[in-house]
Amino acid sequence: MITARRSVTPQHEGINKILTLDLAHTRQLLLALFDLPIAKSGAARLASPDFSEADPGVCRADGAILYGDDGEKLGVIVETQRAKDEEKLYSWLEYIANMRAREKCPACLVVVCPKGKVAEWASGEITTGHPGLVLKPLVIHKGNTPVITDARQAAENIGLSVVSVVTQSEHPRFNEITAAVQAALDTIDRETAYRYARYITLSLEGDSQKEWDRGMSTMTYPYQGEYTESLLAEGEAKGKAKGKAMGKAEMVLKLLDSRGQVVPEDVRERVMDCRDEATLENWFDRALKGDSVEDLFL
Repeated sequence: MITARRSVTPQHEGINKILTLDLAHTRQLLLALFDLPIAKSGAARLASPDFSEADPGVCRADGAILYGDDGEKLGVIVETQRAKDEEKLYSWLEYIANMRAREKCPACLVVVCPKGKVAEWASGEITTGHPGLVLKPLVIHKGNTPVITDARQAAENIGLSVVSVVTQSEHPRFNEITAAVQAALDTIDRETAYRYARYITLSLEGDSQKEWDRGMSTMTYPYQGEYTESLLAEGEAKGKAKGKAMGKAEMVLKLLDSRGQVVPEDVRERVMDCRDEATLENWFDRALKGDSVEDLFL
């Protein structure tokens, strides 16, 4: 069965990018969670996630990775599932079959499910109709990812600790989980650390996203600079239609909100009415480092 790909949310795309950013880290993650025949070292590369056989239809997974060469080669199909989708019970088997035929190697399916009910659904057996041929997806969820609150432990398996931030986003110790991962990211190169931090931001929602942003805003790690610059860039991009100043003003207020600070209405109006970009950048720096809203105008 050929299926059309649905629209992708930022949260969906964030998880996909986490799993395909550093394939060595993802290798560690998969070996920690599943009994897969992945060589512990050697070649790793992204493969095309397009498994279409003909132009009329589209058969495309969220991501695809190839580990190893020759007899050790293994294909890993990566999917993110945030809601039940009965069509996937047909297309997932198609992904595996097409990748296996194209790459001439074994292939498996890994599904990341941030929500418990969806994980339970995705973990079920998918019967194919052929005797003995049953697909049971390998699901990453809060039940099989650890609660990592120690920075040294997080640094030992960056891929697993980053994914755990997403799957454990409702855990009561979430603030400790984020602190451990944010410290662990300081042990890898700045560019990769920054990108993981941004993808985590995309992957989270609501209070957990605000908690992650609050932790990021109070850090002094080297990769924080790139993260802060990305927030300013985001503000500028959003402000194209409204003007750069208004976009930066929105980011100042967003940063204050993410740090859990109560912003009075008169302060919001003063920030949004400001059109001086230098002043707004100064306020952004103060919002990043200050302890209260009052520090903004010192």
